[in-house]
Amino acid sequence: MRQLLSWQMKLPLPSLLALRYLRSGRRDAYVSFLSLLATGGITLGVSALILVLSGLSGLQDFLRSDVLSRTPHLEVEVPEGADPQALCDAFMDIEGVVDAQRILRGRGWVLFSGGAVSVQVVGFEGQVPRSFPLLDSWDWPSAAVTAEEDRSGIDHALAPVRTELERGLFIGDSLARRWAVSVGEKIEIVSPRPTLTPFGPQPRIQVVPLIGVFRTGHTEDNEQRVAIPLATAQRLFGDRGSRIEIKTTDLDTALLVAEPVAKMLPAGGRVRNWQQLNRALFFALKLEKVLMFVAVFLIVPVAAMSLITVLALLISSKRGEIGMLQAMGASPSELRQAFLVLGGALGTVGLILGGTLGIGSAWVLDRFRLISPPGDIYFLDHIPFLVEGDDLVAIFLATGLLIASSTLFAARRAAALGPVEALRG
Repeated sequence: MRQLLSWQMKLPLPSLLALRYLRSGRRDAYVSFLSLLATGGITLGVSALILVLSGLSGLQDFLRSDVLSRTPHLEVEVPEGADPQALCDAFMDIEGVVDAQRILRGRGWVLFSGGAVSVQVVGFEGQVPRSFPLLDSWDWPSAAVTAEEDRSGIDHALAPVRTELERGLFIGDSLARRWAVSVGEKIEIVSPRPTLTPFGPQPRIQVVPLIGVFRTGHTEDNEQRVAIPLATAQRLFGDRGSRIEIKTTDLDTALLVAEPVAKMLPAGGRVRNWQQLNRALFFALKLEKVLMFVAVFLIVPVAAMSLITVLALLISSKRGEIGMLQAMGASPSELRQAFLVLGGALGTVGLILGGTLGIGSAWVLDRFRLISPPGDIYFLDHIPFLVEGDDLVAIFLATGLLIASSTLFAARRAAALGPVEALRG
């Protein structure tokens, strides 16, 4: 006990007063209870903010990864008159470029067994683009092949995919599941580009066999895509709209490579990186996060206002003591510092507890996958939580500034009391 008293006596006066007011007796039990409520409010506000932003970050990271897996690192629009193959060879000499592939895009329809679906047709040269992740195995309908021939039939059908591509079609797994198609079946591709016949303009139709299925992204169910070799696409859509997809070592390298690629292009060409290709999506995700931060952060100002109330009640109950301290020589600066230390201690404890609770809860929820949305409505089997450092810095900084401003307001009220006025109260 003596050591404790000796340690306390070594503290400066503002710290001693703050420590004394933190240990209020029965007379100030109500003030102590309100102090706990203020600290608890800050704790809950910070933890709720961390949980909401981490859940939103996890969902956005999943969506961003899904979209980027189907987005080229760089997309080059080839101007008319330029040689796409010569440009591909030139791009391969740039450091950081892994592959340059010529593609052709067009809108059309695929027809099978009386059904028609509007699709985006992508013609490619060489290997299937990275935006079409092929499935090595697929649960083809049993009616198409016998049980003994099912595995060998799939391997035989996918052999051209691994070696030299045939003139065939690749469709998404969602469309393959809907139509229950089997490998080798004929599917019609219709182009809106007309061709002149003795009977007048007619749409161009190409019948191609199905030779592969790719994994459909979770966010592209509303827009079906199919892939066909470039020669077939040219017969359907012509040569206009030719593009080159460039794959780099990573996404950051793509941003650096964009400039030298643009310098190699003839007039009329255009280069867009993965950020520009998804500008609208990334802006929407960022705006959603900012609005959610503002909405949930409103909890913290309410807790900060309760902190002002607690300090104001404490000042009111200690008016006589404050007057005595001023009469004994305590300066207004020391009194202000005392209440700054007191309010800062309450707010800091709430901030630390809220951060620990929020980060811990987010880790537990993500680690054990405790939140599972309905599978028939959402494409996720659980809600992922991702705690990002930038979010924590923004939360702690905004909350800390709010606590500091609230504490400073109350501390200035305490320092403004004159000794005579305080003793009269």
